[in-house]
Amino acid sequence: MQSYRERRPSPALSAHLACVWVQEVEDAYTHRTVPNAAAELACRIGGEPVITGPRTGHALELVAPGTTVVGVRFRPGAAPALLGVPASVLVDVSAPAGDVLPVGPLAERIATAPSPWEAAAELERFLLARRAPAPAPDPLVAEAVRRLLWRPNDVTELTAALYISERQLRRRSAEAIGLAPKAVHRILRFQGFLALAHGHEPRGPELAQLAADAGYADQSHLARESLRLAGVTPAALLRESARQCAPTHDHAASFDPLLRARTMAVSF
Repeated sequence: MQSYRERRPSPALSAHLACVWVQEVEDAYTHRTVPNAAAELACRIGGEPVITGPRTGHALELVAPGTTVVGVRFRPGAAPALLGVPASVLVDVSAPAGDVLPVGPLAERIATAPSPWEAAAELERFLLARRAPAPAPDPLVAEAVRRLLWRPNDVTELTAALYISERQLRRRSAEAIGLAPKAVHRILRFQGFLALAHGHEPRGPELAQLAADAGYADQSHLARESLRLAGVTPAALLRESARQCAPTHDHAASFDPLLRARTMAVSF
């Protein structure tokens, strides 16, 4: 009785956005959000746009029946270029978008859109109007994120690979993503695990193999990180996902790039 769908953003925003999404809820639904190292701009149809910053832990939200929410998710490190504020001020914050952006009649345009996907497109059009004067996302941070994907021990090697001091990297990561590189790596690794496991409920040896494939030292390491980031064990999280999400959730726009990046990382 609820669904979540993603699509890729328009090409003009592909450097800034990871995906555009629509969530539709018919019955009351408890939605679990886990960290993804990204900020989002979202709007419940009939409500005001909201900016949610990068999370350091999970959140549970009871979504009311009949609710439709549309949103866009920024790429890690890309939000400040369009929002105009450092990501560090948005960490674990959910606030009216009007506190940060001149949203004008955006809520009205979303409410009167002929379909949820057209409503989501209004968010893209709003951000496109801000893109021309906005700086590009920090390329060094984007490269740091790319290097952290599927590389279990690469955090300590980042500074040498990027020809930057540890202090500078931490500062630029805090400004662009809101989090230190080690925290970003932890979250990206967990997102990789979710991408590998999406759509089924692995058990026993399969779960241990998924932990290894995602870059964890062992299954116990994954369990500790899952409790830290999702609030439940991996088995409980995947049971919940299989029951509530698998039939009606489409995460391809955000998970497919992760899986392609793994294929490239494994090939080297």
